[in-house]
Amino acid sequence: MTVINLHALSDAELAARVAQDIPDGSYVNLGIGKPTHVSAHMPEGREVIYHSENGILGVGPVPAAGEEDPELIDASKRYVTAAPGASYFEHSDSFAMMRGGHIDIAVLGAYQVAENGDLANWATLDESYPPAVGGAMDLVVGVPRIFVMMRHRNRDGTPKLLQRCSYPLTGLGVVSRVYTELAVLDVTPAGFRLVELTPGNRLEEVQAVTGARILT
Repeated sequence: MTVINLHALSDAELAARVAQDIPDGSYVNLGIGKPTHVSAHMPEGREVIYHSENGILGVGPVPAAGEEDPELIDASKRYVTAAPGASYFEHSDSFAMMRGGHIDIAVLGAYQVAENGDLANWATLDESYPPAVGGAMDLVVGVPRIFVMMRHRNRDGTPKLLQRCSYPLTGLGVVSRVYTELAVLDVTPAGFRLVELTPGNRLEEVQAVTGARILT
């Protein structure tokens, strides 16, 4: 069945939607790629302390053009600034924060998420794309809330939300909530449960491009 007329959020709109669910005062790690944009869309007046696994607590916004410091980057190698009160430390301390439960939320990208919360985000079965372990495996065992920000489908239209992941796993049953351009879904003991649809979409349309049942 070919599904048409699906309404999709832009990357910026998706980042803003994720930002809505991050409470004031949270310590947050933003994964490589699209999740790094969440900080730019935090609601006004809300203070969030951003952690970067390469050794920064208190990551500030992207600097203005021409004001980049080549020695101040985040884990995505993106130029950043330091927020007031920021601190710097070595990798061992940074990973101790992640593994020790000192970070409240991690926002990660994913290749696949299963209905039981299994996460696959470090390797595919395509040998032309080398695996990249990074710090995700440490984050998912130490951070209590894992938000996944991802596209709902692969470029060929196949689903990325599945009954079971087919790629190597990053963590077992670790995902709390999934944000895609089409919908927001909670991971529950019974499977994916609908939180909201992107305006203009119908549940049956989104279900048709999802590889697992969506509960309401």
